[in-house]
Amino acid sequence: MLFNSFEFLIFFTILLLLYISLRHRWQNYLLLVGSYVFYGSWDWRFLSLLIISTALDYFCGLGMEGAGSDAKRKRYLLISLCGNLLILGFFKYFNFFAENLVELLALFNIAIRPLYLDIILPVGISFYTFQTMSYSIDVYRREIKPTRNFLDFALFVSFFPQLVAGPIERAKHLLPQILGERSVTLEKFYDGAAFIFWGLFQKVYVADNLAALVDPVFESRSLSGVSYLIAGYAFMLQLYCDFAGYSNIAKGLGKMMGFDIMTNFNFPFFACNVREFWKRWHISLTSWIRDYLYDPMVGNSKSKWRKGVCAVFAMSLIGLWHGPSWHFVLFGFYSGLGIVGYYAIRPWLARLKSALPKYARAIFGVATAFLYFQMLLFGFIFFRAQSVGGGFHILSRLLQDFSLRPEDAPLVVNFFMFALPLLLMELWQYRSGSVICYAKSRFWIRVPVYLVLFYLILLFGVSDAKAFIYFQF
Repeated sequence: MLFNSFEFLIFFTILLLLYISLRHRWQNYLLLVGSYVFYGSWDWRFLSLLIISTALDYFCGLGMEGAGSDAKRKRYLLISLCGNLLILGFFKYFNFFAENLVELLALFNIAIRPLYLDIILPVGISFYTFQTMSYSIDVYRREIKPTRNFLDFALFVSFFPQLVAGPIERAKHLLPQILGERSVTLEKFYDGAAFIFWGLFQKVYVADNLAALVDPVFESRSLSGVSYLIAGYAFMLQLYCDFAGYSNIAKGLGKMMGFDIMTNFNFPFFACNVREFWKRWHISLTSWIRDYLYDPMVGNSKSKWRKGVCAVFAMSLIGLWHGPSWHFVLFGFYSGLGIVGYYAIRPWLARLKSALPKYARAIFGVATAFLYFQMLLFGFIFFRAQSVGGGFHILSRLLQDFSLRPEDAPLVVNFFMFALPLLLMELWQYRSGSVICYAKSRFWIRVPVYLVLFYLILLFGVSDAKAFIYFQF
């Protein structure tokens, strides 16, 4: 059941009408049933995994509260972490590690029969396992109290707007909203509708149309460097609009029901450097890795080497989180090196900028931001490529054959047709500090903007409901 489908529209309309007619406790029961129906619509068999992960962390949380010593608390935490990682590892990474083990042993002339299992990846498993693990870690750190009501905790894990593709919510943010009274107002409904409308524009008009531009280019191995460059830019915007579109729709659905779901993207393409970009991109995952992996690994160390190694390792894991393939790992590794490199040259760049006359500093800032963007592009090429070799092939075409061919013209025109409206809207949103600034603007501005966006969706939007990219992660 996709957000951009007629089936979901019927599902959510019925659920919302029932929701606003119920009291708080029954609202939670309704949302839990609705969330299980929503998740079961993908494959009802995987509901058991969701319930197992829920029960595991629920009882581990209670166990940590009742434990008489830190050793017992740590034991319950390890049970939670190992249980969730085993579930995630088996369903997402078993074949990947099995294949690489065979190849590794072959280097030492040890031949074993490869074991390949026909495993279906449960949708959303990378998101809800990380969400439940963060709950257990926060309970262990005594940052939150464990939830005693199992049904409320089950709703925290399975809340359908952000269940299958995030954001990865924290218990300290979402659980109080589940446990407390929520108000459903006309203003929240209107704001929620604005988030949903913008998310649908990002998905249906921008992302799905750019996908039709990107896919043929990345499947070919004989196009010009210009084609791959434009397709690389297009893919970055496609991925962004696909995922940010989902996050905005999720935020809008939650807001209509009185929830405040965290912001997952904060205008990343307006970042001035690589570090800032990753603070603005997929915030729920990057902050998760920072809080639960990077910071504990670095500890109180002042060593730049340790911080650098930990940053590269953490970003490599972010790459692996996206999928069981080395090109994802290389994407993360490269991104980590980019962050380390930025910190290494930052003092030199600051001295260089301060030595420039005032009129040249703005130009210098734009130029460095553009160079950072090109660095990011190389990483996302590996993200989109089907293999490490495929990524290097595209990079070689960029460097060896950067000629402009007549067949590149439609590619360039189509790219700007779908990218330009997005970039103009994003500039407005960025300067105002709000994704839904268009819905808060004056009437004579708001109505034409709505009409133009609606016109673009209606005439040029992809009508077939296409799955969101991050469902495969």
